[in-house]
Amino acid sequence: MASRRRFLVTSSGLIVATPLAGAWASKSDSDPFQLGVASGCPRPNQVTLWTRLAPAPLQGGGMPDEDLTVRCRISRDSEMRTSIVDTLVNAPAEDAHSVHFIAKGLAPNTEYFYQFYVGEDASPIGRTRTAPAPGDERTIRLAVASCQHFEAGYYAAYADIARSLPDLVVHLGDYIYEYGPRPLGRGTHPLQPDVEINVVRQHASPEVVTQWDYRNRYAQYRLDPDLQAAHAAAPWVVSMDDHEIDNNWAGYHPEDPHRQTDLEFRVRRWAAMKAFYEHMPLEHPPRLNNLDASLQIYDQFQFGSQLNLMLLDTRQYRSDQPCGQAFPADDDCSDRHDPALTMLGQNQETWLKGALRNSDTQWNLLAQQTWFSEFRYPEERYNMDQWDGYTAQRGRLMDELANPQLSNPVILSGDWHCGAGFDVLKDFSQPDSEKVAAELAVTSISSPCLWSSAVAAAVPDNAHTKYYGGDQRGYLWCEISSENMIAENRVVVAPDRVDSVVVNHASLRVEAGKRGLDRL
Repeated sequence: MASRRRFLVTSSGLIVATPLAGAWASKSDSDPFQLGVASGCPRPNQVTLWTRLAPAPLQGGGMPDEDLTVRCRISRDSEMRTSIVDTLVNAPAEDAHSVHFIAKGLAPNTEYFYQFYVGEDASPIGRTRTAPAPGDERTIRLAVASCQHFEAGYYAAYADIARSLPDLVVHLGDYIYEYGPRPLGRGTHPLQPDVEINVVRQHASPEVVTQWDYRNRYAQYRLDPDLQAAHAAAPWVVSMDDHEIDNNWAGYHPEDPHRQTDLEFRVRRWAAMKAFYEHMPLEHPPRLNNLDASLQIYDQFQFGSQLNLMLLDTRQYRSDQPCGQAFPADDDCSDRHDPALTMLGQNQETWLKGALRNSDTQWNLLAQQTWFSEFRYPEERYNMDQWDGYTAQRGRLMDELANPQLSNPVILSGDWHCGAGFDVLKDFSQPDSEKVAAELAVTSISSPCLWSSAVAAAVPDNAHTKYYGGDQRGYLWCEISSENMIAENRVVVAPDRVDSVVVNHASLRVEAGKRGLDRL
């Protein structure tokens, strides 16, 4: 198995491609497949395959301003000896020459390998897997990731994911960070002088705001070999949090309206959503209507009889944060209980209620961006960018989760750069209140938890907290069987080393039929 993993990462030069007539001519110093390959949105009979032609990745891509066709092959063997699909797919100039090929007619729960070709160049070989068909009760293995600030650390967690070959990678947002470069080495955080940060590598441009900027920023992240390896090893489903556009944005509200006009932010949001699509294996292109841009991110993915994964979008449709945005928490205020405030928007809330009520799988996972459970800081303070700022809609969703007809609900959360586990209580003020779900919060791939001391100090006052992992980098590894969901909090021993060891910090269990967490 180890040789296969190396092959997935390093084999682009081992396959001789059939030349394809067209505008692109291969050059020895300008490989158009430098950003690698990816797959995503797995269904029982289809999967989306992705690449982007970019011989000059940090200079806008370096491709001619014309549409191209790319050859795509799919095989059942890792050496690509035979093809079950061999076709031409589009790489439109308006989409930065990215490819989004929905390969249909595949067999359920089947491992496939794929490769792209243009001119005399061949891409790396990717591995993907379709979802099990309804009725299949096999164990599902997920890797859950979030928050990968390029400057703050290397991606050893992704190298570990690539070695583990999960059935699916679930990314909960903050794939890129929009900030400009910070000085290399150890220093103090510009907004928190008492906190030390370590910048191990730098962003290649000032803060990103234009389409050109966002494309180059995604390209810089995509050039990382460990991130490429994780994309090449398994299909992904991806969501957007805040840093893909601007810290703490909500709907059409930027974090800092005193620095961005409404028009400026709409242009920025449009550019960022377009670039997100161009670099992700998404089924649906963005909807672009003048300066209104949107992406169809919320969706559900069923894996046999075991799992219904509902991917949520808590940024595009949300109300502006109430009560202020002091960090890591702000004073309580009555506005956060306003029933009109929303994280999901009315359409998504209605869709989610229907998905929950109609689900017949053994496990029901809600994959979303911020901590769902209440988390009270000293002196009755709450983080208003999390669900604590939107308590009425949270209450409505908790009523749905409490439905005894819903089997084994579990919430997956990201954003907060520290691993945690919670019992989701019907009434958080009562420690013995009914448990309606379990929540597993993943730490970050590389982003530091600068507020970890404040979180740690608040844990004793939040009795529903079953696990707190502190300021550690890593990801969540989940194995879901008929009897249990076992989650390992895998952490990176040395975030400033590209070859760091990754170890299991803690294992948590959700037992089927019991809505709560156990520490193993």
